[in-house]
Amino acid sequence: MRFLNPKTDFAFKRIFGSAESGDILISFLNAILNLKSPHRIVAVDILDPYLAPKIKGMKDTYLDVKAKDESGKSYIIEMQVLNVEGFEQRILYNACKTYAGQLDSGDGYQNLTDVIAITITDFVMFKELPKVVNNFKLRAESGHVYHDDLELVFAELPKFNKHEYELTSDLDRWFYFLKSASSLEAVPKSMVDDAAIQHAFHIANKASLSREELDDQEHREIFIQDQRGALSLAKKQGLEEGLEKGMEQATLMIARFLLSLMDNKTIADSTGLNVGKIQHLRECEK
Repeated sequence: MRFLNPKTDFAFKRIFGSAESGDILISFLNAILNLKSPHRIVAVDILDPYLAPKIKGMKDTYLDVKAKDESGKSYIIEMQVLNVEGFEQRILYNACKTYAGQLDSGDGYQNLTDVIAITITDFVMFKELPKVVNNFKLRAESGHVYHDDLELVFAELPKFNKHEYELTSDLDRWFYFLKSASSLEAVPKSMVDDAAIQHAFHIANKASLSREELDDQEHREIFIQDQRGALSLAKKQGLEEGLEKGMEQATLMIARFLLSLMDNKTIADSTGLNVGKIQHLRECEK
């Protein structure tokens, strides 16, 4: 067997955000949030579930997984492979938008419920923090929590370095799945008794994909490699011409590559460029 790389945007959405992924998402949320009985999540409603693309490309699609549990709490779960400009602000914006979007005109603020934004990154964000998972809430300098309705959770995969024989928890197994699934040829023996992860491997099995979906995934893998190459080029150019100029050139290179795949707003969200700049690039490419 060969499996999709769960770290690519749409493979992640397919595995964790499909209509049939409820058990997978429940297991993952309970693990990453370290929820114990009687506070464990037992049911979720996945919003905007993954659908196989009818046409090649990324337009009119959603990269994150959104869900609500049985208590009404909202969750936003996203996989981020590259650290692009504006990424941190986008995470905070999406969480705040989800929180505010719970109310219709005339609703009371007491109806607001928790929003938890979970972001898994394939790069290190917090070098000064040794843990793989770090949680952030609104706090005073003294450490007192102002309110816990809004929580940001970051999991940095490069900090997770356990081998299969070292896996001892559900979270260990999920991180191992995210990092290693694409290089495996069978479900690891240590995971065969975990029904949710077994289901995740089943959805990730390339044999279950159409030719169009396989081509789409391959294009996304190539795109990620090209982005990494562009960022590497920016760093080299930065040594000679100044880092800021090199990064700007790399960002423009990435944006040009995306013109045939995404709409202007999605490109802007992904690169940190404004929509007007994207439209100018699109017109210049005609």
